[in-house]
Amino acid sequence: MNTTMIVDTLWVVFAALLVFFMNLGFAAVESGFARSKNTVNILSKNFIVFAVSSLGFMLLGWGLMFGGDNPIIGTKELFILGGSDLGFYKDTLTSTVPFWGKFFFQLVFCGTAATIVSGAVAERIKYISFIVFSFILTLFIYPVVGHWIWGGGWLANLGFMDFAGDTVVHSVGGWAALTGAIILGPRHGKYDKDGKPKAIPGHSLALAVIGLFILWLGWFGFNPGSTMSFQNPEDVVHIIVTTNTAAIAAILTATATSWSFIGKPDLGMTINGCLAGLVGITGSCAYVSVGSSLIIGAIAGIIVVFSVIFFDRIKVDDPVGATSVHLVCGVFGTLCVGLFAQEGVTSLSTVNGLFFGGGFSLLGAEIIGIIAVGAFVAASSALVWFILKKTIGIRVSLEEEIQGLDIGEHGNSAYPDFAIVAPITASGNGNGDSIVAMSQVETIKPSSVKVTPEAAIPVVNRSHPGAKMTKVTVITNQDKYTQLQNALDKIGITGLTVTNVLGYGMQKGHTEYFRGLPVKTRLLPKVQVDIVVCKIPVETVVDTVKKALYTGNMGDGKIFIYDVENVIKIRTGEEGYDALQDEE
Repeated sequence: MNTTMIVDTLWVVFAALLVFFMNLGFAAVESGFARSKNTVNILSKNFIVFAVSSLGFMLLGWGLMFGGDNPIIGTKELFILGGSDLGFYKDTLTSTVPFWGKFFFQLVFCGTAATIVSGAVAERIKYISFIVFSFILTLFIYPVVGHWIWGGGWLANLGFMDFAGDTVVHSVGGWAALTGAIILGPRHGKYDKDGKPKAIPGHSLALAVIGLFILWLGWFGFNPGSTMSFQNPEDVVHIIVTTNTAAIAAILTATATSWSFIGKPDLGMTINGCLAGLVGITGSCAYVSVGSSLIIGAIAGIIVVFSVIFFDRIKVDDPVGATSVHLVCGVFGTLCVGLFAQEGVTSLSTVNGLFFGGGFSLLGAEIIGIIAVGAFVAASSALVWFILKKTIGIRVSLEEEIQGLDIGEHGNSAYPDFAIVAPITASGNGNGDSIVAMSQVETIKPSSVKVTPEAAIPVVNRSHPGAKMTKVTVITNQDKYTQLQNALDKIGITGLTVTNVLGYGMQKGHTEYFRGLPVKTRLLPKVQVDIVVCKIPVETVVDTVKKALYTGNMGDGKIFIYDVENVIKIRTGEEGYDALQDEE
């Protein structure tokens, strides 16, 4: 093996690993933009989709994509696991990388196309239906388009150019996503009775931002790796810079656009803006100058904001904006090849686009490709979705959708310690006490519960009959909790129950926006502190709380006082005053 083969193989494998790592980015972005009750489902789909796409591409996809120069579909040496002569593919794509290296690089691209669909159909699709669709997409639909463009098919012969996959990857995934979202219909509660879109915020923008940076990193394998060679480092670094330049331009314009038209620099729009810039430059990254990439990214950042709003308004519910990012910006990026291509900016760029004296020839080929791929993928995807709908079904029940797909589809919860959705019991907390935590508690008639003598809890009578017990509840701003706790410590109260809550009084909450839509019912974060006192006078507690929290401004909080009938310590059976002795 010569030095050229070693260097090129290392480069292609490294780039492929970066693209593979993008699976984590997609999982994080999608789950961050989804509600917490669907997190397990989103993460699981991003696992399963790569496994399914790998199998489909290995069984037949590669052969259909690269099996000979038939203009429509690969016909030779189709089954690479079934005794095909792999030497047939020695010169496919490049002759300096071994077959399985080339296969893996193309495989991760195929997996990316399938992953795009996941976000657009999130929060209401049946798990099994998504698996079946992903398998068919990567077994047949994606490879056919890939053959037309990268496998020596009719679009390649027409002069169609798509360096790293604006059409092959992003538009294919985008068309499949769009048809799925339309046939599935919007999520429950997405539109009000008048048909106006309602915001359904994701549960973690932090997770979405982490995913974005992972995807951004992965794109430095996605685009530069498509050189399939490191023999011309100038080409590689040029592509790296055009990729990054488009991304940063789109971040700025998406932020400015959302700021201007929504009133705030919406972070969700900024995230999608960055992705829009990366998608927008993918097809032309090796064919355009750095200056052109700045313009392409800037336009993509503007387009994606209005595209997200547009799809919302026409009732195409895409929870993560995948259709806007990958389809709309994928089509735009393909057009940019015909507009901004500039001969000689890299050794790979040999044709001029419309803006650089090349006329309409290249742009015409790009438009034909966009129409042909859109028609084929939309029709074939819609057919598959329709067949699945009529056979195994594609949408979960309304009850399951409301409860969340995590429980209904997987029987798991992503955040079991943070959201109790059913009675949960745990015993033995390390201190000898039993803990019972309940939410949505159902009343149980005493006659329905049988307690054996061995299981009965000892009851200790009150040693201070008639001692008055009072519950004091304080609701105030979260940032005042520490000073409140310190003040209560000084008067001898050490037992507190503290809960983070949401609410509003005269303040009426505040307005937030999610991807351009107002979140109508937004509550202010508060802290609720519950204290039960007996020996410490209530007046003392109230005065202490008032002194600790008073500023004279709105939001100081409120104090609620309740009579307590009884308190029982589960571990010992002590009641009333005795049960509170080590709690106050």
